[in-house]
Amino acid sequence: MATFLYKLGRLAFRRRRYVVLVWVALLALAGVGAATAPKAPSDNFTVPGTEAQHAFDLLHERFPGTNADGASARMVFKAPTGQKITAGPGKAAVEKVVTDLKNTPQKATVADPFTANAVSKDGTTAYASVTYTAKATEITDATHTAIENAAQHGRDAGLTVETGGTALQASPETGNSEVIGIGIAAVVLLITFSSLVAAGLPLLTAIMGVGVGIAGITALATTLGLSSTSSTLASMIGLAVGIDYALFIVSRHRHELMEGRDGEEAAGRAVGTAGSAVVFAGLTVLIALAGLSVVNIPMLTKMGLAAAGTVALAVLIALTLIPALLGFAGTKVLTRKVRKGRATDEGKPNMGTRWARLVVRRRIPFLIAGVVALGLAALPVTGMQLGLPDDGSQPVSTTQRKAYDMLSDGFGPGFNGPLMVVVDAAHSDRPQQAAEHVKQTIAGFPDVKTVTAPAFNPKGDTATLTVVPASKPSSTETEDLVHTIRGHSHEFTESTGADVLVTGTTAMNIDASQRLNDALVPYLALVVGLAFLLLMIVFRSVLVPLKAALGFLLSVLAALGAVVAVFQWGWLANLIGVEQTGPIMSMMPIFMIGVVFGLAMDYEVFLVTRMREAYVHGEKPRQAVVTGFTHGARVVSAAAVIMISVFAGFIGSSESMIKMMGFGLAIAVAFDAFIVRMTIVPAVLALLGRAAWWLPGWLSRALPKVDVEGEQLRKNLEAAHASRAESDEPEPVTV
Repeated sequence: MATFLYKLGRLAFRRRRYVVLVWVALLALAGVGAATAPKAPSDNFTVPGTEAQHAFDLLHERFPGTNADGASARMVFKAPTGQKITAGPGKAAVEKVVTDLKNTPQKATVADPFTANAVSKDGTTAYASVTYTAKATEITDATHTAIENAAQHGRDAGLTVETGGTALQASPETGNSEVIGIGIAAVVLLITFSSLVAAGLPLLTAIMGVGVGIAGITALATTLGLSSTSSTLASMIGLAVGIDYALFIVSRHRHELMEGRDGEEAAGRAVGTAGSAVVFAGLTVLIALAGLSVVNIPMLTKMGLAAAGTVALAVLIALTLIPALLGFAGTKVLTRKVRKGRATDEGKPNMGTRWARLVVRRRIPFLIAGVVALGLAALPVTGMQLGLPDDGSQPVSTTQRKAYDMLSDGFGPGFNGPLMVVVDAAHSDRPQQAAEHVKQTIAGFPDVKTVTAPAFNPKGDTATLTVVPASKPSSTETEDLVHTIRGHSHEFTESTGADVLVTGTTAMNIDASQRLNDALVPYLALVVGLAFLLLMIVFRSVLVPLKAALGFLLSVLAALGAVVAVFQWGWLANLIGVEQTGPIMSMMPIFMIGVVFGLAMDYEVFLVTRMREAYVHGEKPRQAVVTGFTHGARVVSAAAVIMISVFAGFIGSSESMIKMMGFGLAIAVAFDAFIVRMTIVPAVLALLGRAAWWLPGWLSRALPKVDVEGEQLRKNLEAAHASRAESDEPEPVTV
């Protein structure tokens, strides 16, 4: 591996003009494809194999002409204090607004509250339901404006009017925080390298890689069904790892130059050694992201694969474009003092060396302190509640949240999360009686407030019932009700011949959460198992990969604990703009495990390969730990700060999912890089000594040798150098 990458680095250095042209051409080609591609499709949240999804698909088939994917809006009206919405000026104002809604673009149907029994018992609150022919992400600005104008007409008449539903869904905004994150990364790179050229290269190549990746995703969005959420995650991960991978190559190149090697040789050795670490670090990220497909939720699978593609591009750019650009930069990647031979800190231990010596010397206290700190941070995980967001999780200042609260006050907390029960009576002799029996039975279940009359399709073989729970959508009582109805499905089939299915947004959320929970252990086993095997190949050790996996579990649990503390408990929520606390998104734990595992292994590979390299080259185990920190701690710290800055930039997003992901990944990297990799790892390796690098003989023979530490490369180069020196010796003269 190292020898191949060494040759690749030298080739890219020599043919730098062609390499740069190829990457620029790829960027241009992807840009043209993105500019001419159709608009990206909207997110279709489906959970194949679940009852809710099966019922949803059945409705598509049995109710032709309906658009179950269409956007919807629910405009809620409340009369002034002491007045009724059912008479006088209040009723006239509502009727005027309903007329306005009937004239809005893209509308399909508008239900008048006075004819649709959509008025509260006390007569103070009513709502009008509107369905649209377009999906939520396809609602035009003209439609948004028309909805807002209609609501304003009601307010002008003295009513309180708020609107909820998917029709008001807005594209998430990240604000300026992402730009600030990149700015912080630039400052960190400048401090790390003390050279504008060296600092600029990782940023330039990372932006190019993300540009190619995002443009490619946009160009293929319609073909592959990729949405805007896929692009957001891809840019988040791609930018972070792109900067990090380039940072390690540039740092090693500078080290080789300072050792006295020429530019081409330095680039070759940098790609051969640090590049090997980049390849295997990238593979761990790819495994973690691509492994999200085992959950079998298409949206999550597409997000993972899109991000994995961007990471693969980041690896390729680090191995080819970076050495090519280093060829143009020459010695300008070095500091001015080094170029002029005035470096004065040679031989002086750097901070990484001093820190490693301290940890190695006090290894047991540092190990205990690190584990205890992460354990305390992980404690909130024990109280984690999972769910999927709805209008109830919106900030209290939004019209969606106000409409949600008005409906809860006027019609009960369960009104915002009705269940749809589908009665498939295609094989029943008496469909009408079957549906009525189901209605009467469900009405007697605990926590049921109301059940509507059956609504049949034109063929008369399928009916839908709307069940309004007495509890709010995210409550355990509502979840229990769903399971109760499903638990009676066999009884319904035996007594009526009809199949009964439960669907709707609330049921879909419950099924998705269950699917994610069920997939957690298999996913963890797959990802950790494959990465464990990969790390055994890299480090030729059993205990080092085991220590890496256990350290990852500590960091991810601590990060999830921090997410619960902020987004569920509300600790420091105002500091990062969390207006509304609530359950943690169901996909967050599995998403965090996947992404954080890949990123955590980045630092493990980068830092420990330096230690492995020193150990293989003859140093004692504890000294090898110190040597690894001498060469790698500064760069790993800079890489971690950069990654934290990039992820933290997404905390400014208006989308709660993106905000939570940005915070979770930023805090996870902080925990993993500075507590696990910088403290626990050296302490454990110092305790293990030579045992850390033990590998059974039979396993050593079975595993392929990839030479990540560059030992075989060094021997090959020394042999080649000796051969050249021998051939240059003058032949002896005989007299």
